[in-house]
Amino acid sequence: MSAQCETPAATQMSIFERFLSVWVFLCIIVGILVGQMAPGLFQAIGHMEVAQVNLPVGLLIWIMIIPMLMKVDFAALHEVKQHVRGIGVTLFVNWMVKPFSMALLASLFIGHLFRPLLPPGQIDSYIAGLILLAAAPCTAMVFVWSRLSNGDPLFTLSQVALNDTIMVFAFAPIVGLLLGLSSITVPWATLLTSVGLYIVLPVIVAQLWRRNLLRRGQAFFNTAMDRIGPWSILALLLTLVLLFAFQGQEIIRQPLVIALLAVPILVQVFFNAALAYGLNRALGEAHNIACPSALIGASNFFELAVAAAISLFGFNSGAALATVVGVLIEVPVMLLTVKLVMATQNWYERGG
Repeated sequence: MSAQCETPAATQMSIFERFLSVWVFLCIIVGILVGQMAPGLFQAIGHMEVAQVNLPVGLLIWIMIIPMLMKVDFAALHEVKQHVRGIGVTLFVNWMVKPFSMALLASLFIGHLFRPLLPPGQIDSYIAGLILLAAAPCTAMVFVWSRLSNGDPLFTLSQVALNDTIMVFAFAPIVGLLLGLSSITVPWATLLTSVGLYIVLPVIVAQLWRRNLLRRGQAFFNTAMDRIGPWSILALLLTLVLLFAFQGQEIIRQPLVIALLAVPILVQVFFNAALAYGLNRALGEAHNIACPSALIGASNFFELAVAAAISLFGFNSGAALATVVGVLIEVPVMLLTVKLVMATQNWYERGG
């Protein structure tokens, strides 16, 4: 299993991933331009729905999510017992702290401090998008962050498998609770449909596809993942072009919105990383366990967050825009976080 953790497909950063923020920025520009030039086309795409599910977007989201989930080996769940303290910290930060602290930060910054600077009709929607972003712990990219910080590959794999298992059951209740606490109407039927469409079914498809590829050998699986992996980022970028084609007029009117939405996300990243890192140190876990434990709580499964925001609130919503801001800042902020945990390794290992 260790060899499986260290496959190139799982741990190397592709050019798409390395420059993700650049591609996202370019998609913002392209989306705004094409949205202004051909508004009728994008309105037609927006109306291609069945049971409130936009068909082009639904297809793109599946292409986006399934390659990510194929990297997860649920057989690694038995490894959880090897590092109970580290896993305990991961679960505490990801499920007991992260969503609730983001709801608090979103309310503080978006609902109060920045309210006069934001479109009044979108305040609740922005808060909802930030909650969706925090309720989905990182899946695939955490393998990259773990490798860059010399994290234990078996621990990384086991915590991802456990988090994804919990997410299947906990995502909808936590999102529903926090939206309700924030006085945002919870569309339960749409929320549960989103969980089925964008978590449960993709997990099943991804794991069946993974097993089929692995039957032909690890080398065949690695080669296949090298080919399939870029699909996820390409589908994400196409989704963002569509989203900004719809959001363009709002962005042109309020360019400051993206910067303001980034503030609670940045605070959240560093708070969660520091909390998990410090708790692992206090409990006596090794540095190569503390790093992936801290980094999974700092980053997000942004593909799922984007999908859920579009499904629940629509392309034109502030929720969709808020999740995209998370995508925009993910890579540079997480690379900085990796540098911080590596730079403090001597302090960490001194203990005391």
